[in-house]
Amino acid sequence: MTATTQRIARTRTATAQDRRLEALAEAALEFRAQVPTIEAWGRRLAGVLRAGGRLLACGNGGSAAEAQHLTAELVGRFEDERRPLSAIPLHGDTSSVTAIGNDYGAAHVFARQVQAHGRPGDVLVCLSTSGRSRNVIAAADRARELGMTAWAVTGPGPNPLADACHDAVTVRAGATSTVQEIHLAAVHLLCGVVDDALGVAHG
Repeated sequence: MTATTQRIARTRTATAQDRRLEALAEAALEFRAQVPTIEAWGRRLAGVLRAGGRLLACGNGGSAAEAQHLTAELVGRFEDERRPLSAIPLHGDTSSVTAIGNDYGAAHVFARQVQAHGRPGDVLVCLSTSGRSRNVIAAADRARELGMTAWAVTGPGPNPLADACHDAVTVRAGATSTVQEIHLAAVHLLCGVVDDALGVAHG
């Protein structure tokens, strides 16, 4: 490969990565309009957890990772010390997930766990980049039947999952990876509001 060819290849790579970062920055700036919803959720969730309630979270694939990231920040800690908070990622129990999927079908893997673990007043956070995951929608439906609060974190709306939940934040972006990156930011924003509402001292 000649020096000129190498320079062209580097320029193409840089341009592609620049476009990816620009798409992320644009999506993040647009998502700022939904921060008031995240703040309201955080204050509500803090009250539920303070009173001994529980957060459940579900999603598939990358959204499962985001769900587990959220629950880990609550059971462990986000940025500062506080007591552990009750939060369960519904994909995390692989024996239950595979048993339910085998016996009842994949569409029921989250809804059955919601019925087992959820109580009236608890919160379910449903993550889906498409907003069309059948098992996540089924979980939202079951949560509402049980008197829980269901929130959706999705890609572009409107979509069926947002419609199935009490409230939703949506991310308008062309790439699934960009949606997932904004979902991670939403998780961190939510955890920060929960800590603030609980009066966590920032070190």
